[in-house]
Amino acid sequence: MRPTREVFRQADQTYFVTFQTARRKCLFRRQSWSSLFLQTLEKYMSQIGLHDFAIMPDHVHLLLSPLVPLERAVQFVKGGFSFQAKRALQWRGDIWQPGFSDHRIRDIDDWDHHIDYLFKNTQSARSEGRAIRGATGTLRLHPLPPWLKPQLSAAANGGAEAPPLQNQFGKGSMQAE
Repeated sequence: MRPTREVFRQADQTYFVTFQTARRKCLFRRQSWSSLFLQTLEKYMSQIGLHDFAIMPDHVHLLLSPLVPLERAVQFVKGGFSFQAKRALQWRGDIWQPGFSDHRIRDIDDWDHHIDYLFKNTQSARSEGRAIRGATGTLRLHPLPPWLKPQLSAAANGGAEAPPLQNQFGKGSMQAE
């Protein structure tokens, strides 16, 4: 049984998405494949809200805040690239494994963890073959989403550190003496 995805919300959602090449073939070791994939990302930037990415020899990681449902954003990237690769590179085989995995970024610590993961993943893959990281490339990436920025607490300004305690017996109830 496959888990169901969250209902799409128009705003305030950031995801770390991973998808793999068919049979884990190292297609992106070739400069022509990587360049074409970068062009595909650039084409769909406004719809997918791309913050960072890693193109590994046999898989791709995207950190994005899509303006369309997540499934549609991934379809833009995977489908758009497949269409272009079959045309420009005369590729006749499968390019992607079906589906993708995703993780919703919950807060700034989660964001930092995944940014660090992208960095470490591309560093380790450079010895094995070609790897491209978005933050070090030429694409103009979207900045940190405002909903993930750390909130300043009221306590820093002299305000209360915690909300006041609520009546444990509920509104209008009688407390035993």
